[in-house]
Amino acid sequence: MPVPVHALVHRPLTAEAVAELVALPYVPPVDEDDDAAVEAERRRRGWQWEDLVCESFRTGHGHVLCSEAFSPFGELQARAFLVFGELYPVDPDDERMLNGIWLNGYMKGWEQLPGWRGVRPATDQDCEAVLAQAAGAVTEALGAAPERTLLSAHTTSHGPALTHRVWRTPTHALILGTAADEGPYGHLTHLQLSSTPLTCAPDLPPATAGDQALADWITAHTEW
Repeated sequence: MPVPVHALVHRPLTAEAVAELVALPYVPPVDEDDDAAVEAERRRRGWQWEDLVCESFRTGHGHVLCSEAFSPFGELQARAFLVFGELYPVDPDDERMLNGIWLNGYMKGWEQLPGWRGVRPATDQDCEAVLAQAAGAVTEALGAAPERTLLSAHTTSHGPALTHRVWRTPTHALILGTAADEGPYGHLTHLQLSSTPLTCAPDLPPATAGDQALADWITAHTEW
């Protein structure tokens, strides 16, 4: 039975957007202490500054990129994530949330981004459709299907269990799924593709290790 969601806002992920994220650690470095150089690279790429997720960028592909480094360019050890969807989940344990209006202003901020569209009301199946389309883009960009998948709600404080997918490059873990939006009360949820160094956690646990081991590995790469 579908799980209700107050609202879903998203912009489809593309193979080109994935390729740009994957390439960021390997491009010529731009010193984060050199504001003028960072600004020049931002302009060259056609990016905009964006404040929907802390101090972040809106890429030329229209998604929101957040990096733990002020300059995400050429930073092999920096963790980053690319937000292509925002989810306003229903909290079944809080009756005051049933009308689903108090965070609509935040959702409108996402919906007003160029190329983003909203679905109200939505369900977990709508969210899975967005994630499946994004998975196709990652598979196209990397030339490989995900190594592992996990249906879980462990990365968020509210909302339905959704599918997480894991890919690896020689140096980075790419994890497609959900993550808590730490901004408005920690209630909203990102649909995102994260790129983090494999050194953030031990090697990917084998399938025989069970779901909890994989969930812990995903958490080690996506929480920072």
